[in-house]
Amino acid sequence: MPLVTTGELVTRAAGTRSAVAAFNIITLEHVEAVVAAAESLDSPVVLQVSENAVKFRQGRLHPLARAAVAAAERAAVPVALHLDHVKSDDLLRQAADAGCSSVMYDAAHLPYAENLAATRAAADWAHSQGLWIEAELGEVGGKNGAPPLDAHAPGARTDPAEARAFVTDSGVDALAVAVGSAHAMTERTATLDHDLLKRLSGALDVPLVLHGSSGVRDEELTAAVAGGIAKVNVGTALNLALTGALRDHLAAHPDAVDPRTYLRSGRDAMTGAARRIITLLAR
Repeated sequence: MPLVTTGELVTRAAGTRSAVAAFNIITLEHVEAVVAAAESLDSPVVLQVSENAVKFRQGRLHPLARAAVAAAERAAVPVALHLDHVKSDDLLRQAADAGCSSVMYDAAHLPYAENLAATRAAADWAHSQGLWIEAELGEVGGKNGAPPLDAHAPGARTDPAEARAFVTDSGVDALAVAVGSAHAMTERTATLDHDLLKRLSGALDVPLVLHGSSGVRDEELTAAVAGGIAKVNVGTALNLALTGALRDHLAAHPDAVDPRTYLRSGRDAMTGAARRIITLLAR
């Protein structure tokens, strides 16, 4: 099936008050696991390569991105490729050539005026290349080992009035909102501010995105989708599944040396984790 665009998947989900699952990938096993899960459920999906993943891959976007494109083109379901949490303008400008249809430009760590100026410039460039662009206002903490922001810290929540002005002035196509989730959570204990999400959904006319979804319980996640979230980002849940399966396999087979044996167990575990999340969002 031809590679599809993130924009069309998210717009379609927003129109039906559902959400598309967007999984962060690091290895080829991540790619294969997510595509297998989507195919088994006949569901569209977004593959995401983050700036941190690019750094891990020796600073090269194209090898992993091109592998994802090849997998998407051979998938039996619609698959899109997204460049996630980009702060580097140099990396941003590699997106289209790498096969990405969308980018998430991350200037949320900057003061409002600087975030707006940087995002406006990124949106202008992205649109000139035919790319759909997502940004963040408020700050979903937990990136790069940093602790999650306190719920009452300045900037830890997205203000609806400020968000409306930001979307209008920046020209972005979707907004990641800070409503209580955090990146890199290994336990599902996050409590979302559903009243704030309702106000954000009412104030904005672009799709809303939830980052840090691995730490959100099922009932909180389904309520968030009902409240207006149209794209749900997931990364840590896959990594927990992969790592747990590898530990179990190597503990049971201490003499194992063929990586195909233990990577297969990890890939299967990630497929199961992705299936659970896709199924949850399709309710």
